[in-house]
Amino acid sequence: MKTIHLISICLMASALSACGAGERLKNIGKAPALSAIDNPTSQKGYRPVQMPMPTVEAAAYSPNSLWQTGSRKFFKDQRANKVGDILTVQVSITDSAKIDNSTSRSRSGSDSVGMNGSVGNALTSALAGLGKIDASSLADASSSSSSTGTGAIDRSETITTSVAAVVLQVLPNGNLVIEGRQEIRVNFEVREILVAGIVRPEDIASNNTIESEKIAEARIAYGGRGQLSDVQQARYGQQVMDIILPF
Repeated sequence: MKTIHLISICLMASALSACGAGERLKNIGKAPALSAIDNPTSQKGYRPVQMPMPTVEAAAYSPNSLWQTGSRKFFKDQRANKVGDILTVQVSITDSAKIDNSTSRSRSGSDSVGMNGSVGNALTSALAGLGKIDASSLADASSSSSSTGTGAIDRSETITTSVAAVVLQVLPNGNLVIEGRQEIRVNFEVREILVAGIVRPEDIASNNTIESEKIAEARIAYGGRGQLSDVQQARYGQQVMDIILPF
């Protein structure tokens, strides 16, 4: 019966990965294809950003004045400020974490009940018919417990790169929704970089760049696909068994 279940699981895993495996078999000996340049807003799963916004005030001008009331700049610059503009994101992530935890706990207790003196002797004599009973030690109880736990985290990550991003949306308060993708193919390996989030126009430098740490709701992904990535991945059957098996 166990053999039948195992065969059924293998068949299900093979069916689920048939499409992907067929596509990979078709591309044996070929370099991974790059994705076509496309409008990110037309891709499946894209949703415009919706967040609470302050009330938008109507623009007003003073008589005989070139200055617009509420404006944050006087001379127009070349920094990104409308849909379709491009700006450069300087990705610089240096993250490290080290945590050590240890816990030790122990507890012990003991209780005893007995009677001594004349009352104890009388009780011992009265209960002599039931066996050897000592009234000075009628009941004894003891308990002990202990637990020990340790945990440690030691992680270090460093990413430094630059990605050009496109302004996809201008929010009512002037903040910009940006997204940038980059694909680099070296031999049979493709490296993919994704940067997305919300930025303030004031945080964009005069050379039209912005640091990744100033991006709100930042989504930064760095990965790859190709022959080397496939070798580093566990086989489909092993991944399925790791998910299903409880031990």
